[in-house]
Amino acid sequence: MIESPPYRLIDPDSIPSPSLLVFRDLVAANLDAMIRLAGGVDRLRPHAKTHKSADVVRMALARGIVKHKCATIAEAEMLAEAGAADVLVAYPMVGPNAERFVALSAAFPATTFRAVVDAPEHAKALSAAAAKLDRPVPTLIDLDVGMGRTGIAPGDAAASLYAELDRLPGLVPDGLHAYDGHLTAADLGERTAAARAVQETVSAFRDRLAAAGLPVPRIVMGGTPTFPIHGSFDAPGVECSPGTVVYHDYNYRTRYPDLPFTPAALLLTRVVSRPRAGRLCLDLGHKAVAADTPPPGLRAWLPALPDAKVVGHSEEHLVLDVDDVGRFPIGTPLLAIPAHVCPTVALHRRALVVENGRVVDEWETTARDRRLKF
Repeated sequence: MIESPPYRLIDPDSIPSPSLLVFRDLVAANLDAMIRLAGGVDRLRPHAKTHKSADVVRMALARGIVKHKCATIAEAEMLAEAGAADVLVAYPMVGPNAERFVALSAAFPATTFRAVVDAPEHAKALSAAAAKLDRPVPTLIDLDVGMGRTGIAPGDAAASLYAELDRLPGLVPDGLHAYDGHLTAADLGERTAAARAVQETVSAFRDRLAAAGLPVPRIVMGGTPTFPIHGSFDAPGVECSPGTVVYHDYNYRTRYPDLPFTPAALLLTRVVSRPRAGRLCLDLGHKAVAADTPPPGLRAWLPALPDAKVVGHSEEHLVLDVDDVGRFPIGTPLLAIPAHVCPTVALHRRALVVENGRVVDEWETTARDRRLKF
């Protein structure tokens, strides 16, 4: 048995490693905390990028969360298949993706699919593809509020682009998308001040569009670090879109203690070798846990080895220096909390679901693939 509050695993010896474990009660608690922090389900549009799971979507739907956000066509399809009524694909449509988006919209008429654009090229391609639909595509413009990844600065060009959405056939202007993933200050006061500045910028731009007679029915804002700030933002049409919080991870738990969430997706790993004094090797390589943090950055934190030092990480091996290897014979099962859970989940085709200490189910990581049917 593994006893590491709030994680309990009664029969770890029967579970192969490395395996992704999802503690269902903690997922439920994270969903409930997300609703409280947002101020209600109407102010939520959680991102599916972390869990990529139809089972998690159904848990959200059971709580009244009907609006969802995603980054890929596969995630959008997974959401629609699970019964989501409102899906925003928050990624510019390029290449064949505009046609795929339209085909998906036609196949699921009960789901409203929304798109984002940040350039006239996106809008024109989407408009051309939308000619095959019997209803217009609600389209938001993606604002660059400082991240510098995608988006258009909230100025004259953005206003012209939004007005073009009102003119192009097959599209209808549907609001603003503003992701502030660059706001990562650990200090809540500093993070709050920066997020409030984003709110002011976006609000001023919304007012400019409204003064021009253009509808702005929604503002989709933020990610996980700024979620508490945007959750308290009292403005019409605000929808908060955290993603990581559903499973949460070690990086966010330690950097943002103000967030009321608990890591709910862990990895079961084992000691596979003790090659020398003071050293353990675990079966937790790049193919089991995200390795996107540059070395010597932490890939996963082990509650049973809180002070372990990572000295090597390769495709199938995680090598640690520890003070007391004698406590960990070869074959010892250990739990690990991923440092970055989102890409970790995508490495696993399925998750083993733990409830009351026992594995009771398996959840497919439905949208880990880039393509499902569409």
